[in-house]
Amino acid sequence: MRRVGRLNAITDVRGLSVGHFTDLDLLSGITVVLADDEAVGGVDVRGGAPGTRETDLLSPTNLIESVNGIALCGNSVFGLNAVGGIVRFLEERGRGHRTESGHVVPIVPAAVLFDLGRGVKAGHLSEKSGYSACESSSSGSIAEGNVGAGTGAIVGGLKGGIGTASEILSEGFTVGALVAINSVGSPVDHETGGFYARHVELDGEFGNLRSDMSVHRAPNPMFKGNATQHTTIGVVATNAKLSKTQVTKVAQMANDGVARAIYPAHTMFDGDAIFALATGELELLEGRSRTPRKEAEILSLLGSVSADACSRAIIHAILAAETVGQYISYRDKYRGAFL
Repeated sequence: MRRVGRLNAITDVRGLSVGHFTDLDLLSGITVVLADDEAVGGVDVRGGAPGTRETDLLSPTNLIESVNGIALCGNSVFGLNAVGGIVRFLEERGRGHRTESGHVVPIVPAAVLFDLGRGVKAGHLSEKSGYSACESSSSGSIAEGNVGAGTGAIVGGLKGGIGTASEILSEGFTVGALVAINSVGSPVDHETGGFYARHVELDGEFGNLRSDMSVHRAPNPMFKGNATQHTTIGVVATNAKLSKTQVTKVAQMANDGVARAIYPAHTMFDGDAIFALATGELELLEGRSRTPRKEAEILSLLGSVSADACSRAIIHAILAAETVGQYISYRDKYRGAFL
């Protein structure tokens, strides 16, 4: 029996909190996922135009195993400035990698999306933006749509945004996803308004969205011409205890959820990146039942569910997005898509 978590959010994974900073005039923002305790981290970068920080650190061949948070930033490369505020927030609270010299070094990998020039004012996110996102962080429900990293997002000619989803597995594991969608491609068939990933819905989570809209993999009309300012970024998380190699595999599989929900995905104009976190609350397998084959089966299950959660989070982001100026929301454009 498949079911969503209590919040249907990445914060259903115990030990994680999420905060947003939103600038409606700049039409940009930042979203941070913080781990109460260190979480093992991985990443999968598929887009042709990524903007990232500390992703090399997450390679299984490199030293650091765990991270203190992940930042999803608007404002293109300037959004990386805001990560300094997250680092400062964590340092003040003694949360970070402890060096032999006694220093605390918070580990906060990050990725950016391109939303420059979409607001009514010019400017950039600052360290204060990242610090404010941390101050607003909560382990409860998460605001979706035009907030945080999704504030200025657009997607295939529609208003994009940020969304989240979760699933509780019968094996006791929890999986969650948080995705900011700002892609070249579209999550919907522009002729019908049908979502490409509609079939992954759990427990009627998409509300009164009609289920009978046909979809065709026709080329996205927005792909021709001005395809220069995009990217989908996100975080998946689980309460399983995973190695750095295993959590990297989960990130890789989760990115398939982006490709299923958006057409086309991972283009040369997108910087698509999905991070993965494992909080280590539950062992994959216990005692004598633990074999390489069975471990691989559970890991594959976690990766598959993470991909579903990414697809579902993308649909939630689009359903929650609101029209801003020339950027029309799905709900305003496809009013007939709802019962």
